[in-house]
Amino acid sequence: MTIGTEHEYSINDHSFNPLPVSDRIIKSISGRVENEILFGDVKLGKELQKNVIEFIPRRPAHDLAELERQVYHGVQKFYSVFRDKYTLLGLGMHPTLTLDRTEVWDHDEGEYYEVYDRLFDIRQHGWLNIQALQINLSYAKERDLITIYNRARSLLPYLVAVTAASPMVEGRLTGAADNRLIYYRKNQAAIPLICGGIIPEKIRAISDYHAMQEEIFSRLKKEGAGILCEEWVNSGGIIIRFSRKCLEIKALDEQECVRSDMAVCAFTRALLRCRTLPIITEREALIDLLEEVIRGGTGPVHRTLNQMYESAWQHATEDERMYLPIIRHRIVHGSLAEQMRDRYEREGDITPIMADMAQCLQKNHPFGYRVDDPINKTHNQP
Repeated sequence: MTIGTEHEYSINDHSFNPLPVSDRIIKSISGRVENEILFGDVKLGKELQKNVIEFIPRRPAHDLAELERQVYHGVQKFYSVFRDKYTLLGLGMHPTLTLDRTEVWDHDEGEYYEVYDRLFDIRQHGWLNIQALQINLSYAKERDLITIYNRARSLLPYLVAVTAASPMVEGRLTGAADNRLIYYRKNQAAIPLICGGIIPEKIRAISDYHAMQEEIFSRLKKEGAGILCEEWVNSGGIIIRFSRKCLEIKALDEQECVRSDMAVCAFTRALLRCRTLPIITEREALIDLLEEVIRGGTGPVHRTLNQMYESAWQHATEDERMYLPIIRHRIVHGSLAEQMRDRYEREGDITPIMADMAQCLQKNHPFGYRVDDPINKTHNQP
């Protein structure tokens, strides 16, 4: 199973004020404004909000170390060019951004955004202040796709718990661990089918997925929004991209550094190999559990996460085991959101926390993680 990733980072000045300049950055590299350009080992892409830029490895890989190398080299190249101008920051949302400090992409594809705006009002946090880690998993045959899809949908609440990284909105703690999903799940509420409560229905055949997609398209056409009738319009926590022959997991907060993102990939891929896991499969129960972890992070599922980690370790490749201890750290010490919240409650200042997170991205070192931490001695890890 090959894997690809997409990484969204906010663009800031050195005081962590968000800057809506993705178009200027792309133009300064390529000589003109484009939606996506090659930039060393990555592709740089635009997002709806101009204060975010996307890093995509040039090619998917079987080996996570190769994927990490591509993306991190892209981050290093960015800093070699723009170190004096910009600072990149991961996380699921920019902690202090207010909506008056961002702008909508106003170049190509504006016709799509005009329709989205008419239907849903895109001038809100669910559109203009979200940063996701997207994981793309290849499939070979229809039977494989159905199996992976159904397993992955059942893993979503647990993956959200581990990856929650958006505890703050406009400089204030809200009490939730994953504010990005709180906004994301209601940003297209006028047509609930599109996001589907994040957790999709189980499918028995590809025709089930196509039927769901056609239902979305039918509703969009009734709203005069036929231009959106593409496979990417589905915004659930997991979708199928038939054009790429991959399954795309969309429910996860961007982490603080590339290595942490690769740890999430390792955990996900190893868990998908497990035939038996202590998880639920009924959609309503999964939605209820998702609500708990959106609010509480790892706490509500701590015991299950420990069991899942043991299963992941047993089914992981040697490559994946290099990254899994980072997930162990998140399970023991809490998601990034929980760690940020605890530190903010002690110190009362978000700026040094953002500075540390930015350094994590620049140096590719997971926040708070130490190789010599006693919790990493549980297994004979490399």
